[in-house]
Amino acid sequence: MAHTSKSIISPSPITHVPQEQEFILELTVSFHLITSTGAAASSYAISYDSMIKDLNCTRLQVTLGLSLYAIGYGIVPLISSSFSEERGRRPVYIMSSTLFFLAEVMNALAPNIQTVIVSRALQGVFGSCGASLIGGSIADIWQPHERGLPMSLFAFSSLFSFGLGSAFGGLISASPHLGWRWVQWVHAMFTGAFMLAVILLMNETRSSIILTHIAKDTRKMTGDPRYRSSAEIDKPNMTSLIKTSCTRPLYFLFTEPIVQSISLWIGIIWGILYCLFESVTAEFQSVYNFSVGDTGFVLLCQSVGAIIGFMANMYQESLYRKHFSTKGQEARLYMPCIAAVVLPIMMFIYAWTASPNIPWIVSLIALTAFMSGVFVIFQVSILYVADCYGPYASSAQAGQSLARNVMGLMFPLFTQQMFASMTYKWGLTLMALLCVLMAPTPWVLFFYGSKIRSRSKISRKILEAEQQKWDADTTVASSPIEEKSMQV
Repeated sequence: MAHTSKSIISPSPITHVPQEQEFILELTVSFHLITSTGAAASSYAISYDSMIKDLNCTRLQVTLGLSLYAIGYGIVPLISSSFSEERGRRPVYIMSSTLFFLAEVMNALAPNIQTVIVSRALQGVFGSCGASLIGGSIADIWQPHERGLPMSLFAFSSLFSFGLGSAFGGLISASPHLGWRWVQWVHAMFTGAFMLAVILLMNETRSSIILTHIAKDTRKMTGDPRYRSSAEIDKPNMTSLIKTSCTRPLYFLFTEPIVQSISLWIGIIWGILYCLFESVTAEFQSVYNFSVGDTGFVLLCQSVGAIIGFMANMYQESLYRKHFSTKGQEARLYMPCIAAVVLPIMMFIYAWTASPNIPWIVSLIALTAFMSGVFVIFQVSILYVADCYGPYASSAQAGQSLARNVMGLMFPLFTQQMFASMTYKWGLTLMALLCVLMAPTPWVLFFYGSKIRSRSKISRKILEAEQQKWDADTTVASSPIEEKSMQV
């Protein structure tokens, strides 16, 4: 006996949520990045002296806390990003913010440097779970041509928080009545507020999970158990899920040329950025006789650079809209090509003007311009990958995040020894040469990226499927069916 025809909802790989929910998502994610994950790295580095004095430890030991934070940030997204693609973004955000908050409390209460090191590793682990999903969340909500502004806001909040954390961390740790523990307590307060905001305000954005909820509601309202989402019908078991979570980001990293080239480029730059966390305070103290509080404001140049970079990316967005029809995804790379040239020039200026005979403002201007270039490149490392890999952007970015944060682990461990043996001038010159070495990356992708992507099966299939789904209507009426279950 034939079943009666019924209207069903068509699946879509990307589902728009109401404008109010988009605003809440961006607000909470930006609040998280500004007040916790980014600031936690820079404010920790600037409070070294207070920590060494209080815990009676060595500089290498406190540096290990910075490095382990970076490696935790790189490894865990290999699992959490793919897990979020199969089980939803919201549960991962909630788990991440809650455990990150507890790790910060653990750090603030640490009785010795060993506890600090463990808590810092945990902060990196739990902080990365949520932060690594942001590119995927943005890809969930916005079409490729709409992602420029939200991705700029994400990159801005991340790098702006580096400078903000340094400024406030320097002021707090320099106070004899406060010190490094209060830096951690202030972080914990803001992270606790963010945790509550995530629980109360954030909504799911992953389309397959949204459709699963719709299917459950439809079954409840109609009493018809045949309504199932495709995610429910093809739901993987836990073993398969863990295997996918661990291997998919590595697959992107080791097989996709786009991910490989972007990862190496941003990885070198990220390592240099972590070197600057280590060196700027000591350099300005030794060369210009700055205090800890003063060097905190020097690092505020990162925030100023983020503002300049944000404006540059707004111009880049207009170039993207203008040239997308002819250049495709490579229209994202106009400003990064310029930034790739600016970075080594500014690093050379910074290296060769770090002298008592040259006003400190010259070095600060070069450092600010360098951070502007970092901002532009950091955004494209996320946005370009999101455009190329669509619904699997989180996995591709997790592979890129691993490479980036491995560099963040390695570089600080030899920073002090390098500057002690080479001096600041030649150590920074070496970093500038690394920037020169990586400068051709966006130019190669700009001219040959489309050919590279055309040879990538996974990139080509994802982009074609995403475009087809966006062109389709969000609802369709089904024809009479004889199947035992109906897909929602």
